[in-house]
Amino acid sequence: VQLQASGGGLVQPGGSLRLSCTTSGLRLDAYAIGWFRQAPGKEREGVSCIRIYDGSSYHYESVKGRFTISRDRAKNTVYLEMNNLNSEDTGVYYCAARRSICWPKPNDYWGKGTQVTVSS
Repeated sequence: VQLQASGGGLVQPGGSLRLSCTTSGLRLDAYAIGWFRQAPGKEREGVSCIRIYDGSSYHYESVKGRFTISRDRAKNTVYLEMNNLNSEDTGVYYCAARRSICWPKPNDYWGKGTQVTVSS
């Protein structure tokens, strides 16, 4: 099982980015994919999660209304559309997979992260 997060970069406050989590080696419909982030000096925190089978999604309060999570079953990929970014969104973003339900746990499948930096 492999998960690969991509799409990070440097963006100005108020800008947008779309992250991708490409998966292989698992039957995606049987899983939930979560996005997490870790800012420098802080603990990792959950951001958004989607149950692939029915598309049910969840977002932490700090990103509601700004972030959207979606999936493309044909491409085995989950996306995180991030809008109206601010400096508190800076961090390394990871995607992870857990069977059936949100949220993935530390002993589930994790990919390497992608850096998001929000700065003027």
